[in-house]
Amino acid sequence: MRGMDTHRRPPVLDMTPEGEFREPAPPPRAGTLDRILGRVGGIALLVALAAGGLVLAAVAIMFAALALPVLLVAGAIGAGSIWWRLRRARRQGQPVHFVVIRR
Repeated sequence: MRGMDTHRRPPVLDMTPEGEFREPAPPPRAGTLDRILGRVGGIALLVALAAGGLVLAAVAIMFAALALPVLLVAGAIGAGSIWWRLRRARRQGQPVHFVVIRR
């Protein structure tokens, strides 16, 4: 129930005396200006979508470029840590074994 919605008009059923529905009047034909504006609007929408795609690609490349120094520093720290532990183990005479665990 809609409460205080009493000002709505009921739908109009346009029927012939035989009980068939009448066809609605066809919309007016689009003029030259309407066709031109429709085409220009469609092209503008395609250009906007292409520009948005380029912006998303640029943002992805920027984030990848920002992560590259972090990757290099973390890799250097990890490699230095492993190198130092291997060096210390060799000096103490401990054998160095690499174990690969496959699951």
